[in-house]
Amino acid sequence: MKAMILAAGLGTRLRPLTDDRPKALVTVAGHTLLEIALRRLRAVGVSDVIVNTHHYAEMIFEYLEANSNFGMKIEVSREEVLLDTGGGLKYAAHFFLDSIQDFQEPFILHNVDVLSTIDLGRMMRFHTQHDALATLSVQDRPTSRYLLFDPQGQLCGRRTVRGSQAEDSQDEVVSPASPLQPLAFSGIHIISPRIFAEMEEKGAFSIIPAYLRLAAKGEKIMAFRADEYYWRDLGRPQSLVEAAQDVASGICSTT
Repeated sequence: MKAMILAAGLGTRLRPLTDDRPKALVTVAGHTLLEIALRRLRAVGVSDVIVNTHHYAEMIFEYLEANSNFGMKIEVSREEVLLDTGGGLKYAAHFFLDSIQDFQEPFILHNVDVLSTIDLGRMMRFHTQHDALATLSVQDRPTSRYLLFDPQGQLCGRRTVRGSQAEDSQDEVVSPASPLQPLAFSGIHIISPRIFAEMEEKGAFSIIPAYLRLAAKGEKIMAFRADEYYWRDLGRPQSLVEAAQDVASGICSTT
């Protein structure tokens, strides 16, 4: 099984911790975010990983080499210009399309700056059972950017919240449905490699608008409900402190 870890961001929300290192090498409870993500993937049978880099890229090369790639086959996709989530994935398409088997086997796309107990094996089975183009882990929790799903769990739009009142939100609906369920994306995807043939966007682009465009065409972009699992965004220094406390109390693990 293959996976990609999105680790190329500048980590501006984590400053000053990222003034001298990439966010992937910031630590929680003694373990780097990159190590945590790699161990999670290895535990569900992932053997081949590609990691995109940009900010302090050489430090990631050296870190992986010093740790013998954590017993995995790891390729680094170095972005001279940040390509965002969709552009970064498309730039790494060769990693997933080097054989007929790879073209058929779904892969995991995982943000480096999230900590969770989401069952990736169960999520993969859900994706396969629904023959989805992409499956997104989502939760019913507050956020400023929701994805909108129909009653069958298919992506049909997104909502941006700019204030505390309902009228402050703005919906973009690409496939009308009722009722619309707003859910928060958790930064973990299962994707079928056939998506690369459908990605007409070029250069730097976010993958969410691409998903919305494909959903409008009738492609199945499914919600995997992960409400029962622990999840935390590790994008801010305070979040790292809170995550370390959760690890110490046994709520989650970094290994």
